[in-house]
Amino acid sequence: MIVISACLVGENCKYNGGNNECLHILDFFNKNKDECILVCPERDVFSTPRPTVEIISGRAVNIDGKDVTDGFIKGAELEWEKIKVAAKGKKIEKAILKANSPSCGCETIYDGTFSGKLKAGDGFFSKLLKEKGIRVFTENNSEMS
Repeated sequence: MIVISACLVGENCKYNGGNNECLHILDFFNKNKDECILVCPERDVFSTPRPTVEIISGRAVNIDGKDVTDGFIKGAELEWEKIKVAAKGKKIEKAILKANSPSCGCETIYDGTFSGKLKAGDGFFSKLLKEKGIRVFTENNSEMS
């Protein structure tokens, strides 16, 4: 089974109400639907649209200065539980998540200045999946070929 960020296949669950549709991920998903689980660790805990969030000193903080870390942790845990149910005992081979996101970013995330600059780090959901032994990639390095 392959976990994929729902926004990458066109679901409107992005913080601003839009999506991050990525044509090569959408094509892969459409050819492999039976082996894919779509996820969004933010949609069950936050409304859409919502203020943008970045990770500052290990905490999820929105652009208005509100600490929303607990929601990101809860969202990651809820999504992991959903994945386990959806996988029906099948092994999760990998996850392809949205780059730079405070939930799904893998290896790089926004630096907390809300200026578009990046820093090394993982989003809350990405970190959880890695702790569970899942290989995590982004749409930029998904190893689909």
